[in-house]
Amino acid sequence: MTLLDGARPAPAREAPVPGPPAWRPLRIAMVGQKGLPATFGGIEHHVEQLAVRLVQRGHRVIVYCRNSYGTRDADDYLGIDLVSAPTVGTKHLDAIVHSGTSTVRAIAAGVDVVHYHGLGPGLVAPLPRYLARPKVFLTVHGLDHQRSKWGPPAKAVLGLSHWMSGHVPDEVIVVSRALQEHYEQQFGVKASYVPNGTPQFGAVDPALVAPFGLRPGRYAVAVGRLVPEKRADLLIKAFREVPGDFQLAIVGGSSFSNDYEQHLRELASTDDRVRFTGYAYGETLSALYQEAAVFVQPSALEGLPLTLLEAVSHGVPVIASDISPHQEVLRQGSSRHRYVAVDDLPQLAGALRSMLEVPPVVDGAAKDLRDAVLAHYSWDAAVDQLEALYLAGGPSRATRAAVTTQPPRAAHLA
Repeated sequence: MTLLDGARPAPAREAPVPGPPAWRPLRIAMVGQKGLPATFGGIEHHVEQLAVRLVQRGHRVIVYCRNSYGTRDADDYLGIDLVSAPTVGTKHLDAIVHSGTSTVRAIAAGVDVVHYHGLGPGLVAPLPRYLARPKVFLTVHGLDHQRSKWGPPAKAVLGLSHWMSGHVPDEVIVVSRALQEHYEQQFGVKASYVPNGTPQFGAVDPALVAPFGLRPGRYAVAVGRLVPEKRADLLIKAFREVPGDFQLAIVGGSSFSNDYEQHLRELASTDDRVRFTGYAYGETLSALYQEAAVFVQPSALEGLPLTLLEAVSHGVPVIASDISPHQEVLRQGSSRHRYVAVDDLPQLAGALRSMLEVPPVVDGAAKDLRDAVLAHYSWDAAVDQLEALYLAGGPSRATRAAVTTQPPRAAHLA
């Protein structure tokens, strides 16, 4: 065949740019949470918010619940399938045993995705990754092997799970930019950033704080598990240096950390202004935020704390330690959002006294920061990202090897 005189050859056709993967209903197993409905625990709330929205989009979500989780009274919750799996309810065996039994049941159920939450549960990720067909996703909510409540043997096991998190899953998801940078530097892994979300809370009845003996507008509040890295002991010591009739509400309870909780109660025993409320949920928790003079989070280690997002969403003033996850949320801070150095007792005591005695006004910077947090940390946006990752099926092994900075690992995974 010849070209006609003066005619130009047809331009070469470019390969089409691949679009988003076609939607299809998926069977998704969530493993690692204690159960639903969510009560205490950031992972439980994270899973609940995502699972509800995935079900609304037409996917089937199976949440595996520990048989020791006491609030489940049905096999269906907001369209989510709740399946009980046995565990051994001890500090060191609870998570790993339940993750193993849940994984076996998920594989038998023929799911498309097994999604682990937390480093510990990810120890059993090789089962579906190498022995079955589901794609394996792992969300890292924090570097659990660095948590103070674990002794050397447990830290060694969690250190192995940390290593495995960079090698085994089809997709690693992180909730903060700091964790994303960690995985890039440590493993050469391009982890996907899917942060927690927070709703915009409405007003609740202020009288809900009365059963705890708290006076609205006259107390500082800390919310979370009573574990050493949260530094509730430092907070109690700092609060004891604040004069007057102000109060401190410690909202939370033990997480296999009974000795630490007892230590906190002993620290507070000489100051009747300190109130331990235990875990609080729903409107009661919302009221504890809403009526506080200041929310305090002096943690030395966090992933991306839901409690901080909730405090900002409620509009309560905030004092937070200057760790990366807090800075990621609060950015440059404002008159109502202040940083203190980690483990700096005099600075924390001074900030508490200042913000309790002279409540900061809502200025433009404080309003802008709150608006920015509400806009960025969205559960709907998180589900958009997560669903797209599920449908894409995770990166290929070749892609994972290409981004690694560790040649031996790349060869192992190829």
